Amino acid sequence: MRAAFGLVLVVGVALAGGAVLMAKNHIEANQAALARERANNQQSVPTVGVYVAGEQLKYGRQLTKADVKRVAWPQNAIPEGAFTDEATLFPSEDLNDARYVLRTMEKGEPLMAVKITEPGQDAGITSRLTKGMRAFAIRVDVASGVSGFLRPGDRVDVYWSGSPPSGRGEDRRGEVTRLIETNIELIAVDQSAGSDLTGATIARTVTVTARPEQVAALAQAQATGRLSLALVGSEDDTIASLVEVDQRSLLGIAEAEAPAPAEEEKVCTIRNRRGGEVVSIPIPCSN
Repeated sequence: MRAAFGLVLVVGVALAGGAVLMAKNHIEANQAALARERANNQQSVPTVGVYVAGEQLKYGRQLTKADVKRVAWPQNAIPEGAFTDEATLFPSEDLNDARYVLRTMEKGEPLMAVKITEPGQDAGITSRLTKGMRAFAIRVDVASGVSGFLRPGDRVDVYWSGSPPSGRGEDRRGEVTRLIETNIELIAVDQSAGSDLTGATIARTVTVTARPEQVAALAQAQATGRLSLALVGSEDDTIASLVEVDQRSLLGIAEAEAPAPAEEEKVCTIRNRRGGEVVSIPIPCSN
C-alpha cells in the first residue's frame, strides 16, 4: 500500500514538473516571438535623432545642452524646423552665441527654429518682428484692453472713437466709432513678451507689430481719440469690412429731411390811376 502511494506521488510530481516545464517553454516562446515582432516593427520605421526639451522651458530662458536631449523620431514625421544636429543647435560654447527660448515648451516637445532665437540674439521683442514690420505701443485700460485677457501672440481689431472734423455745411453727428485696423498681432503686454501669463493682467500698454503706414494711422488715431481693442478668435480667418457707428445710428434716429419750400401763390394785378391815386386790381394770371 505504501509502495503504491509512493508510486502515485512520484508520478504526480513528475507530471506537475512536466506541466511547469511545458508552461515555461510556452511563455519563453511567446516572449521571444513578441521581441522579434517588436524588433521587426522598429526596423520597418526609419528614425532620426531629434532634439527635444528635457524639461519645461519658459520664455526668456537661455538654452543649454543640459536642457535638451536627443530622441529617436520617425523620419517621415519630423516637424518643420526641428534640430537634428547638435552643431547647428549649439554652434559654439561662447555666451555671445547663446540661444534663448521664445515660446514656452513642455517636456518632450521638439525644439524648432520658431521657438528659439538665432545664436547671439536675445529674447526681446526685436526678435518677434519680421522684415518690414515695426513695434508700436497702444495705451489701454481695463475697458479698452479686453479686461486684461490679452496675451502676446493674440490678434486684435482696433477701433477708434472720437469726434470727426465736420465739413462746411455739414451737421455734426457727435462722436463716432470706426474700425481702423484688423487682425493686428500683439507681441508684448506691458513689459512681458512671453505668452505664458496666467490669469487676467490689467495692462497699461500693449505692443503690436504693424507696417509703417499702419503705425502712422494708429499714432494719429491715438492722438485724436480713444482706441479700443477687440480680441480675434484663434481660428477666425474672416476679413472685417468697414464698420462705423455714430450716435444717430446707435439710437436709431433717422436723418431729418429738410422741409420742401412752400410754393408761393402768384398774384397778378393791373394798376389804374384815378386822379392822383393809383389803384391795383387783381386779375387771373395767364401763362
